Amino acid sequence: NNLQKFLNFLPNIDSQIVTAGLESGDPDAIVIGTGLAGLATALNILDRGGRVTLVEKEHRMGGNSNKASSGINACCPQNATYGDKLDTFKKDTTRSAGASAQPHLIQTLVENSEAAVQWLKERVGVDLSVLAQLGGHGHKRTHRPSSGMVGAEVIYAIQKAVKSYEKSGMVKILIDTRVTQLTRDDDGAVVGVEVVTTTKNGENKTMALSAPNVVLATGGFASDRSPGSYLEKYRPELMRMPATAGEFSTGDGITLATSVGAGLVDMEKVQVHPTGWVDPKDPTNPGKVLSGELMRGVGGILINKNGKRFCNELGTRAYVTDKMFSHDSYYAETKQWNVNSEIPTFLLVLSSSAAQGAKKHVDHYMNKGLLMKLEGVNELAKWMNLPVSVVKSTLQEYQRNAKKGKDEWGKTSFSGVPQNDLAKEVFYAGTVTPVLHYCMGGLTIDNDGSVLDEDKNIIPGLHAAGEVSGGVHGDNRLGGNSLLECTVFGTIVGKKLPIKKRQPIQTNQSSNGSGKGVIEIPKMTMAEVEE
Repeated sequence: NNLQKFLNFLPNIDSQIVTAGLESGDPDAIVIGTGLAGLATALNILDRGGRVTLVEKEHRMGGNSNKASSGINACCPQNATYGDKLDTFKKDTTRSAGASAQPHLIQTLVENSEAAVQWLKERVGVDLSVLAQLGGHGHKRTHRPSSGMVGAEVIYAIQKAVKSYEKSGMVKILIDTRVTQLTRDDDGAVVGVEVVTTTKNGENKTMALSAPNVVLATGGFASDRSPGSYLEKYRPELMRMPATAGEFSTGDGITLATSVGAGLVDMEKVQVHPTGWVDPKDPTNPGKVLSGELMRGVGGILINKNGKRFCNELGTRAYVTDKMFSHDSYYAETKQWNVNSEIPTFLLVLSSSAAQGAKKHVDHYMNKGLLMKLEGVNELAKWMNLPVSVVKSTLQEYQRNAKKGKDEWGKTSFSGVPQNDLAKEVFYAGTVTPVLHYCMGGLTIDNDGSVLDEDKNIIPGLHAAGEVSGGVHGDNRLGGNSLLECTVFGTIVGKKLPIKKRQPIQTNQSSNGSGKGVIEIPKMTMAEVEE
């Protein structure tokens, strides 16, 4: 609607402003969690002249957003070039979400995607110039940097932008600080938090913080395997499966919100990503580095222990994972994973041209010892511990399928196909395994990121953005939609929260020509808003 469009086009106030004589008092919001969702929320509040207290239980900021590798989706900055349309993006996301799709949340995600990526590029200053097509997507719409990993680049830049407000006192950042309780007033509105902060001396100090609004941006619960954890409660069969999420992903925000009556949705929907790297030096470590969709998008081929392909590598995460799990006879028969089954491993193989398409990622994984460079098909077969004839046959069949433009699994897009002379091809290969990656379920929210109770009523003063919320992705999240969700809903929450009137913000030069240094929001016609 027009209000939504207007919110998207509210101008950002330059981050270099300083506030003269900012009075003390409560912040406009307490934001819990410093991944992309929390930082996007905070920066939008700060750019509007508001004050924020950021609370982070870890010693470093960034959360799991730091690890994101594939990119962020948007439609349609390049629609003239690639023929993408909002409706197509919406259909791809809805198809992936399956029976649990919530159209109003998907619409909010998709229709704000272009503005979200433009904001990251223009306000935050992130290079998102490279475009890729990930599994489950009908078009190239996933943006990433030309150098570096997208998560690390985004977090570095947005963290810097938020911290530029520290000197003025507009933002206060508390690290090593765990929220233990939400506090409410007599009417049931959330009006603050109680925290325990660990001092440099290792002592625990309890504090009460107040604000008219609290934003939960605390992530998911995929790494909590403790007795009574959400994982044990909702998906006990996955308790032994490795995870890409940091050890801090324990569902804290969900626990806090349900203590004040928040509703939950899709809690059993835990995404198993098909490709987490198995470190040959530490193969049983439950924490895995993600091998993002990009590695298959550029032409990576999945091969089983018999040396055969078994799926369309560009299918959705749920599809590829299902094909992997189906190597287990019990799963193939029941479609249920047995917690006692051995978790299967597979081989991911890239040609030299495929590797060139993901050079920064390939270099990164090679430095970590997760990818091997192998000269020629004989070396590849030796590394795979398979007969050369088997490996050669699989690769030659792939070459023939690429020429035909289709294979038996319905793959129609073939990038980075190995060169004809397999003896001269340089391969990059590593071992991958299915991993817990993302929790689609979480707190029930509305389009504006307000947390809803079990009767779908708004809980005053409580908001959520990012993985802590549920319903946005339904049964299965598409690659590239996580950073998008964090940016879209973080921005919506950051722009909707009321800002207290304070002394005017001073700037180096007047923005209204009066010399008084008061920043005014320019008048916009609805035609300009809709452009």
